[in-house]
Formats: sequence, C-alpha cells, structure tokens
Amino acid sequence: MSLKFEGLTEFQKDLLEVAQEKLPSETNKMMRKAGNRLTTYARREARSAIDHTSGTGNYYRGFKRGKVFKDREGKTVVRAINSAPHAHLLEYGFRLVRGGREIGFVPGRLIMDAAAKKFDDSGEFEKIISDELDRMLREQGL
Repeated sequence: MSLKFEGLTEFQKDLLEVAQEKLPSETNKMMRKAGNRLTTYARREARSAIDHTSGTGNYYRGFKRGKVFKDREGKTVVRAINSAPHAHLLEYGFRLVRGGREIGFVPGRLIMDAAAKKFDDSGEFEKIISDELDRMLREQGL
C-alpha cells in the first residue's frame, strides 16, 4: 500500500522534489520519522486486533522500520515490517492442521494494511512532511 500526499499544496510538493535533489540526507531523515510513526500505528493495530494474553510477545516486538531507499521509479521509500518468523501467518492466514488433517482455515488479520490506511487517513504523514519542509526552509535556506 502506498501513502498519498493529499494534504500537501503544490508549493510543498515542488519543495519536496527540490529537497530530495539538494538535501537527500534530510529527506531520508524525514522518511525515517514517517516510518517510525507507521510502525507505531502497526503496533497499536496489532494489539487491538490480536488476543495478546497468551504467548511471549515476539510478534509485537517484531515491528521495525526498514531502511530508506529509492525504488525503481526513483521515489524515496521506507518500509514498515514485522520480522517475527510467524508474522506472515497472522497477516495473511494459515491452514489449521491437527493430526495431519486440515480441519479449517484461520483468516489473516491484514494488520499492516489496516495500519497503513489509518496512518494515511490520520493526516500525520502530511503533517510530518510539512513540518520537516518548514524546518528545512528555516535551517537550510532551501
């Protein structure tokens, strides 16, 4: 799922493009900040969607922000992931097998999609971007 820049003005979008060219380290810092907030949303979503009274909590500790990188289209991207070995099972679902026989299917919770949607709808991404652009204008004279 990709996040949209709906709350930014045209000036801010142009400023963001200039910042990506002239100050790539500052742009990476801004994306890391947004990725950290997305992992916070993912943790909250997981806590509310999954019964966490049993187990050790490895799933909740597995939420991490990946490195900032440029994708094939040249866009700056950051990933929020869960590195727990069983995260994909909770995310997408799994077959329930007992005694070698399949007795059902446990549907996935799609936690990362829900967290990304909540983060996108909250407007916090646009707020982070605009605050960081304002800071770059003040400090760097962009």
